[in-house]
Amino acid sequence: MYQKLFSIAAFAATVLAQNATNSSTTGTPSLTALLGSTDSLSTLATAIEGVPGLGEMLSSASNVTILAPSNEAFEKFMSTPQAAALTSGDTEAIQALLSYHVLNGTYPASAVTEMPLFLPTMLNNSDYTNVTGGQVVEALLQGENVLFYSGLLNNATVTTADQNFTGGVVHIIDTVLTIPQNVSSTAIAAGLSGVAGALTQAELVGAVDSLEDVTIFAPNNAAFQAIGSALPNLTMDQLAGILQYHVVNGTVAYSSTLMNGTTVPAMAGGDLTITIVEGDVFVNSAKVIIPDVLVAGGVVHVIDNVLNPNNTDDAPQPTAEVQSAAFEGASSVASLGSLTSGVPTPTDSAAFGAAPTPADSQESPAGGEGAPEETGTPGAAPRVEGAMAAAALFAGAGVWLNA
Repeated sequence: MYQKLFSIAAFAATVLAQNATNSSTTGTPSLTALLGSTDSLSTLATAIEGVPGLGEMLSSASNVTILAPSNEAFEKFMSTPQAAALTSGDTEAIQALLSYHVLNGTYPASAVTEMPLFLPTMLNNSDYTNVTGGQVVEALLQGENVLFYSGLLNNATVTTADQNFTGGVVHIIDTVLTIPQNVSSTAIAAGLSGVAGALTQAELVGAVDSLEDVTIFAPNNAAFQAIGSALPNLTMDQLAGILQYHVVNGTVAYSSTLMNGTTVPAMAGGDLTITIVEGDVFVNSAKVIIPDVLVAGGVVHVIDNVLNPNNTDDAPQPTAEVQSAAFEGASSVASLGSLTSGVPTPTDSAAFGAAPTPADSQESPAGGEGAPEETGTPGAAPRVEGAMAAAALFAGAGVWLNA
């Protein structure tokens, strides 16, 4: 197992040792020299010594930021489902994971602030991401710590920053990043059984998982329970129309791009209106309670209300603890019953991390209210479903529940 870990680490190190020049000429060490002099990266250094020649694979790249897991990070990683998949010998999976740790551009720690940055990585493999320009990580300053959020809101803390090398800069992190999963897998891991069940009943799982550059506003389970009396009466097309109204296709709208008073077009037709009041972000009448959950095709924001495509003017009640349901006449239920009966229970309660909490302001992105307990444990990283079924998502877009 550790031989394979060394192979993984060696590939990571060779990816990082890009466009290196003679350190005696530049005064800046190559990545190999940097790793060799850094005790906490000895796993990577040992791996480089044992696997000669891999440094030429990506030697033409430069101007990068490397998020380099420490020895302890690799030790934690080896006990995760993600590592189990990689140690099976899937070189494509290994390359995907490690390319997700290489950022396009040089970002010193001082560039990370309390407003989130969404930085593109070298992960462009379409088996793992449908985000144009490369899957991203979220960089955020929390207190005195620089954090990088990845899939399932798992985070890694920078323990040693700004280690310059000839190809850019290295930040040593305490956790191996998690490649963002597809929407349905993320919903299950996050405990969003209402979303997962609704996608299944509407036969939209494959279509949604295959979307490129997408923003999804995903209601939490309480939101589905609030209109629970209406759910059993919906046809498949009606349910599909409601779900499509929560999807913005062709735009990845991270929280830092959501501005007060703007509108975005929903896939089902009609617009979604963004309102920001004292740092709280609303889409129509629904409040964003967990922002910026990275997924293979873009980003998911968890909201506290189910949006109604026939009630597009529904406005928020910023002072209310709970927003009124957008479906007139619907009443709440204690259980979602058949909607969620076939949805798997998350196998690892620690797999889904805590939402970031950027600084609040009138125009700030959504905060992290309502997030699960924070954890740095990475989860599994299944690939994006290969079958493209996007056409199914558009079918029946005009069939909505009448309010």
